[in-house]
Amino acid sequence: MAERFEIVEKALLAMLEDKKYSTLRDILVTMNPSDVAGLFRGLEEKQIPLMFRLLPKEQAAETFVEMEPDDQELLIRGFSDNELKEVLDELYVDDAADIVEEMPANVVKRILRHADPEMRSSINQILRYPENSAGSIMTTEYVSLRPHMTVEEAILRIRRQGVDKETIYTCYVTEKDRKLIGLVTVKDLLLAEDDEMKIEDIMLKNLIFVTTRTDQEEVARMFSKYNFLALPVVDGEHRMVGIVTFDDAMDVMEDEATEDMEIMAAMTPSEKSYLKSTPIDLFKHRIPWLMLLMVSATFTGMIITSFEDALSMLPALTAFIPMLMDTGGNCGSQSSVTVIRALSLDELRFGDLFKVMWKEIRTAVLCGIALASVCFLKVLLVDRLLMGNESINVTVNGVVCLTLCVTVVIAKFVGCSLPLLAKKLGFDPAVMASPFITTIVDALSLLVYFLFAKLLLGV
Repeated sequence: MAERFEIVEKALLAMLEDKKYSTLRDILVTMNPSDVAGLFRGLEEKQIPLMFRLLPKEQAAETFVEMEPDDQELLIRGFSDNELKEVLDELYVDDAADIVEEMPANVVKRILRHADPEMRSSINQILRYPENSAGSIMTTEYVSLRPHMTVEEAILRIRRQGVDKETIYTCYVTEKDRKLIGLVTVKDLLLAEDDEMKIEDIMLKNLIFVTTRTDQEEVARMFSKYNFLALPVVDGEHRMVGIVTFDDAMDVMEDEATEDMEIMAAMTPSEKSYLKSTPIDLFKHRIPWLMLLMVSATFTGMIITSFEDALSMLPALTAFIPMLMDTGGNCGSQSSVTVIRALSLDELRFGDLFKVMWKEIRTAVLCGIALASVCFLKVLLVDRLLMGNESINVTVNGVVCLTLCVTVVIAKFVGCSLPLLAKKLGFDPAVMASPFITTIVDALSLLVYFLFAKLLLGV
């Protein structure tokens, strides 16, 4: 599918180069706005306004929402006042608010100046809510019904108001003071036995809702758990202020997953796509963690330095350091990624800490025994017999295998507990991912290694 789209993309860009605008327009109108937005990523700056103006008004607005912020800013700066107003009139309020949030101040002023008063008021309302809250991703465009309405009156209201609403399938029942008391779906209305039935008689009263300050990640989890198409948002007095739709929830899931991946890879999260990021941007996002991990690795060097005498007496011990550190880091990463994933799916809480630790320790013992057994045979057959290293005897082999067992247990313990502790303290559990845990486990594995060497070998 991706290869086929790439072929189509090249053909369309060739048409633009050859100035076959009529043919290009005929093809663009048949495409999904998301796919059209993807075409703009391969265009030069001077070509972006040209292709955008080929789109019909409604498709242009839908495509505009899907475009990169840099391309949106370029278009806004080049729009005439009428063009900007036409695009704004076709946008949903939450999409307009997202765009405003990404733009510099002078562009924001121009957008708000050409938005109609109602949209301007709604945008300002959304922007007042805390970042990453339900209020910041909701839309105020929803269908509200009254409990005393009949089914016929409700359907008529949907027909009149639904054109400009983001969704009409789920309608919310509110009192005159906007207090949320129920919901009804279009399916309920169409299948009602009598057109004169009251909405209050068929509405669902036990509602699941969020407040304006609910974290957006929690909102996304609720969509995943309950399979909602939309979720009502209320204020502190239980008054309906907006809805979050499933497409916004999917955007949150994607953003949160991307952020976690970047943090787990020891990078500061970036809002720009990779191709839009300059080397300086990538440098700024990567260097803080690299600096921290480099400095923290100093402890590993200090441990090795403090045991220089032992290594000089038995140089063979040096050969096994990379294996012990790598195995410990990999084991810790496995546990941390498993726990972080479970936390993100709301499968674990801090109260499960001891259950998790007990399970991981039992797993670690099994892994440690299996790895140590293979390691013992490998050292005996390869290092001792095949390579003829006379300094590696059974005692040295025992030190290595015993250290490997203990390292696996320590790594699993650290890997499963740190993300839960981070969550309890209010930090992102993803911070306690591979690079951070590997650094800790490296230091601990070396301490254990040299301790066993001192006790069993007397070095």
